[in-house]
Amino acid sequence: MRIATWNVNSITARLPRLLAWLESSGTDVLCLQEAKVAEDQFPFDQLRDLGYEAAVHATGRWNGVAVLSRVGLADVVKGLPGDTGYDGSVEPRALSATCGPVRVWSVYVPNGREVDHAHYAYKLRWLEALKAAVAGDAGGSRPFAVLGDFNVAPTDDDVHDVAAFEGLTHVTPAERAALASLRETGLSDVVPRPLKYDHPFTYWDYRQLCFPKNRGMRIDLVYGNEPFAGAVKDAYVDREERKGKGASDHAPVVVDLEV
Repeated sequence: MRIATWNVNSITARLPRLLAWLESSGTDVLCLQEAKVAEDQFPFDQLRDLGYEAAVHATGRWNGVAVLSRVGLADVVKGLPGDTGYDGSVEPRALSATCGPVRVWSVYVPNGREVDHAHYAYKLRWLEALKAAVAGDAGGSRPFAVLGDFNVAPTDDDVHDVAAFEGLTHVTPAERAALASLRETGLSDVVPRPLKYDHPFTYWDYRQLCFPKNRGMRIDLVYGNEPFAGAVKDAYVDREERKGKGASDHAPVVVDLEV
């Protein structure tokens, strides 16, 4: 079984690449982030033609998450229980579903903006709510994983130059502590292998030639419980999908399971 996560940075802009990638990659379940499309404009028909069902939680502005599956789609839950929202509204950042033998969450963790910004405090609250929401499944006997864009690099090795992030979000002790606390529910970091270079970065800014210079970050993560992690046979970053015109600034993270 092949499961992947990908921040597509607008499914409308990336649809031809997404459909081509699904056809060529053999992916059974794909967790998407930053759909940036209203649910009634989601490309259900095109995906159905490829054999995929889709569960979507999106409003048409920023954010938006989805789960695509060709192995079944059941028990869909939209939203994150305990999410108090930001600036008066709850954003579509989480969706869970059961796909065949595996239950997954597709998550798009708030960016945080700046350390002294209210959005940063929201980010930490959101991660705490995520921990509470997944604790039951994390400790269960069914293969379970939380996949998505966490907007946090777990370690200094997960950024191209940690000194460049001094005083910025994504690398702060509080954010990393929140990830460590999430893992304490029974989840482990399924670290993919890179297809090039030494570190499996998943995100490269569009600016300043960050991708060709490999000035990236590993912020797209797969956190699996023991039955999930024990079934992993391979995991890699599909760096090729970050290349070329019209690419997302994130690459897919692919995990192969024997379940």
